[in-house]
Formats: sequence, structure tokens, C-alpha cells
Amino acid sequence: MVLFFPMQQELDCVNDSGQILGKIKFDGAKNEHVFEPDNESVVLSDLEEVKIVDRIIGLNTGKYSIPMQDDD
Repeated sequence: MVLFFPMQQELDCVNDSGQILGKIKFDGAKNEHVFEPDNESVVLSDLEEVKIVDRIIGLNTGKYSIPMQDDD
């Protein structure tokens, strides 16, 4: 299982054991959401990778959204 937590127009991707896998961010140059690993030593399981790809596809198609944060 991968949990997704919104943080400043990004989603933290966290696995079952609480390890932050990385962030899903919007790349304006590509006009799509991308996953950026927390560090290069992070190794995703097949299930984690499938969950993250599914979330990215959902974000790019409008099925999911990342809540905006209002700092005012």
C-alpha cells in the first residue's frame, strides 16, 4: 500500500512502514505530474510503483486532484 499526503501542491508518497518514497509534483514544462524519488537509494516494490503510476495517471486525467494550500 502507498499513502498519498498533500503538501504544498505536492503529494508525499509513503509506504506501509512509514518511509517517504518521494513526491508527486506537477511539471509545468511537460504539463503533467511526475514522481520524484526522495533519494536515489529508494527502491520501489512492484506494487508501490503500480500505485504511484495509477495516482499520476489519475492526476493527469482529472480523476484525482491535489488540494491547494491557502497560507493566508
